[in-house]
Amino acid sequence: MKEIVYIFFGGGIGSVLRYLAQISVNEKMSSVGFPFSWGTFIVNITGSFFIGLFYTISERWNLSMETRLFLTVGLCGGFTTFSTFSNDGLSLLKGEFYGTFLLYTLLSIIGGLLAVFVGGYTGKLIG
Repeated sequence: MKEIVYIFFGGGIGSVLRYLAQISVNEKMSSVGFPFSWGTFIVNITGSFFIGLFYTISERWNLSMETRLFLTVGLCGGFTTFSTFSNDGLSLLKGEFYGTFLLYTLLSIIGGLLAVFVGGYTGKLIG
């Protein structure tokens, strides 16, 4: 039961951070005039970096299972937005922005994988 509480609080914090980050990024990128979901994209790449970092650090520093769950399942799970990513992609398809949809999808997946790798590598350097 203790693990559930840690995930619950991490998820709540991650969700609020996601909301604030998306608002901030979308406001800054609103002048671009390009139908791209910048807020969701940046949040997912950032969250991917942090989940890689947190997994590596939690192993290296032998953090408790509760702390690992708080950081990865809770915080990063609440922060990243696969459901929003999917909805944004569908919106691009409905708007017939096929090239943008393809670019957004490929950059999100490849960028996310690279960010997890870089986060994990960064965790190894923090020693």
